[in-house]
Amino acid sequence: MNDLAPLLAPEGRALLDEVRGTAPADELAVATRLRREHPAELVSAALGQARLRQRAAAKFGAEDAERMFFTPNGVEQSTRASVAAYRAERLRALGATSVADLCCGIGGDAIALARAGIRVLAVDRDPLTAAAARANADALGLAGLIDVREADVTEVDTASYDAVFVDPARRGGRGRIFDPEAYSPPLSWAVRAALRAPHAALKVAPGIPHEAVPAQAEAEWISDGGDVKEAVLWFGTAPGAVRATLLPGPRSLLGRGLPDPGVRSVGRYLYEPDGAVIRAHLVAEAAEELDGGLIDPTIAYVTADALRATPYATAYEITDRLPFNVKKLKALLREREVGILTVKKRGSAVEPEELRRKALPKPQGPNSVTVFLTRVAGAPTMLLGRPAGLT
Repeated sequence: MNDLAPLLAPEGRALLDEVRGTAPADELAVATRLRREHPAELVSAALGQARLRQRAAAKFGAEDAERMFFTPNGVEQSTRASVAAYRAERLRALGATSVADLCCGIGGDAIALARAGIRVLAVDRDPLTAAAARANADALGLAGLIDVREADVTEVDTASYDAVFVDPARRGGRGRIFDPEAYSPPLSWAVRAALRAPHAALKVAPGIPHEAVPAQAEAEWISDGGDVKEAVLWFGTAPGAVRATLLPGPRSLLGRGLPDPGVRSVGRYLYEPDGAVIRAHLVAEAAEELDGGLIDPTIAYVTADALRATPYATAYEITDRLPFNVKKLKALLREREVGILTVKKRGSAVEPEELRRKALPKPQGPNSVTVFLTRVAGAPTMLLGRPAGLT
């Protein structure tokens, strides 16, 4: 599909309504039937768009996704709606009434900004992507707030806007791009664009090295439902600040420059910090809240004797500590009638699925156990436990 125009025409829209919700197993039969009355290319485009809408529902919600238009890259690279809404609200709170959204993709962030009452210039150089963004603004009733422009973002004048948002392409022909200077446009260009605006937000990969964060920026790592989604570099806020933000909420943990927590023996509880907390290097701040320490100087598991509520880590009650030994684990699971085994690892080369297959080849019994493959004071260790319930 390299042209949305046929799908935006009345015949295309009617086809999209007809193929909505088509299961993959039914596509051939549906296509055969529809091609008797419609051009084959249009039928294929409608079915392809229906597939993309089904995939996009996880990011945008079914109600919006069924009205929007997508490209394969647009579904893959667009921001989850909850994350975009959080970022848009933060820009609104900073006083932004107009934002230049550079590298806008299919318009996910522009939609969130417009819904926050912000006027948006959405720019993308790819004709099909820009067409999708324009169609989405219209489909969701936001065309009055979103001006979509097909252009090279490096040639766009943003001087009249309160804020700039840049989402550089982080995928190339060989997959994900890890070097920020290999982004399109490069991070250095995005930083220069950010520094020219009163406020700015640059979306970057969550794996960005901390040393690559500019001194003028605040760095924020965001997770949604426990999954790390992105990092954002903010300009015009608090230079040098670091935070981890968890959605839904939002709940934000601010860095205070604490030294690494001390190592202590495994206590009754093990806390697994949220991925955003780990990426932001704020395990020390989380551990201080829990009055806990690390089980190993290189492992981001916090242990403590008391159970405390925290949004920044998941608590487990530890029942057993064993040196790594598959036979002993297998015998213990059989003795305790374990039917469900969850395996987590940090600092271990063993693959969870491999251990699950060897230790519990025939799941039997009503009980469940979580096994942590990790290191304790440098030694390969298995910690057995269960969710503590209070998190």
